[in-house]
Amino acid sequence: MSVGVFSACSTQEEKFRNTSVDFRAQPGNVVDMIKAYVRAERAAPVPAGPLPLRTISAEELARGQGEATVYRLGHSTVLMRLDGEYVLTDPVFSERASPVQWMGPKRFHPLPLELEALPRIKAVVISHDHYDHLDKASVLALDSKVERFITPLKVGNHLRRWGIASDKIVELDWWQSVSVGSLKFTATPAQHFSGRGLTDRDETLWASWAIESHEARIFFSGDSGYFSGFKEIGERFGSFDLTLIETGAYNHLWSQIHMLPEQSVQAHLDLRGKAMLPIHNSTFDLALHDWYEPLERAAIAAEKFGVRLATPIIGAPLNVRTPAETLAWWREEMLREPAQLATSQ
Repeated sequence: MSVGVFSACSTQEEKFRNTSVDFRAQPGNVVDMIKAYVRAERAAPVPAGPLPLRTISAEELARGQGEATVYRLGHSTVLMRLDGEYVLTDPVFSERASPVQWMGPKRFHPLPLELEALPRIKAVVISHDHYDHLDKASVLALDSKVERFITPLKVGNHLRRWGIASDKIVELDWWQSVSVGSLKFTATPAQHFSGRGLTDRDETLWASWAIESHEARIFFSGDSGYFSGFKEIGERFGSFDLTLIETGAYNHLWSQIHMLPEQSVQAHLDLRGKAMLPIHNSTFDLALHDWYEPLERAAIAAEKFGVRLATPIIGAPLNVRTPAETLAWWREEMLREPAQLATSQ
């Protein structure tokens, strides 16, 4: 294991734990969560109509020229071009974020591109093993296109069971790094948990990621509650050209493991980011807030603190070093909804 103020620790039971909190669903907390779901009154859990979307062609990606660029494909799946190579985060291309495709959270919007349109991928970066971040069908479909799968400790065990070759998998503890060509990937702390079933809680590590290239430096949060680890990451790396920050699926009952939007903006400030792209929203209904609330609350907080917020529509390219001004596209969609923005959960 790596050493540092924030380092994932494995106990004798081979369970990983957070450094600042031990988030466990105690009986009283479970009851509160059930009550919250039963009593929730939401104006718009899902969009009233199709969301704006820009399709991405195989030809566009094959050209692959110009400066560092990111494409948000949905939820926490982001395609980025750095130093002429492609990197993909938390690929979920299935219709549902679920262990089965006949039930579970269904995506709000189509994919902006088909899997077949993707070029060769230098690295797939995975933050943790929850179903909305690690999708077996997507991993298997991508395998032939991917040079390396980079994961936190023991997440690679899932991939190996699915048939991914061991020599394509790199597993890292917090603060450990690997270089793939000119790209450097460092697993950084996060405050979350892991598990894909009832008996494997915290048997694999969760992480955020610092991704460095000659062109730009990007931070990918994965899932996390707000904690002082963000400040240490910012101090260690100096600054990031773009932060991809979890902003969605939150509630005060589980804010230790999923940030509130205002905390997401503060995490960006702690990281010394130059521009922030909110992720983990607008694709699946995973909490009790209206679908557009994460972006609206983040936009209000960003304006208050002078943060440059980048909110391109799904599939639109975003220049990492000089992001063009993007519109608050969700506000037009809000006009279709039957009620005003719900109060925060």
